Amino acid sequence: MKYVCLVYYDEQIIKDMTEQQWLDLNKECKSFGDGVRGSGHCIGGNALQMTDTASTVRIRDGKLQLTDGPFAETKEQLAGFYLMEAADLDEAIKLASGIPPARLGSIEIRPIRELPV
Repeated sequence: MKYVCLVYYDEQIIKDMTEQQWLDLNKECKSFGDGVRGSGHCIGGNALQMTDTASTVRIRDGKLQLTDGPFAETKEQLAGFYLMEAADLDEAIKLASGIPPARLGSIEIRPIRELPV
């Protein structure tokens, strides 16, 4: 079964890191990603730019509404995602618990819903 692991953390924690702490965290994330890809569990994923680069699109009454920033104000911001292949939720939880930014924020695990044809 496919699961998306959404990585959330407070961006201010990242902004307050030293350059070396940031580089070390990125090195850990790369190592984790290499490991889960190598095991065949990771199908894809990416880190995201900070929320100040986001745009939100809505269509209301047939008209485009564009807003700078993310959809909602939250304590933690979406920082990236991993698309994982796991036998079940227990295995997905085990995989997600290894994602390094789980120490800084949270990892939301959601099963992928296949759309009917």
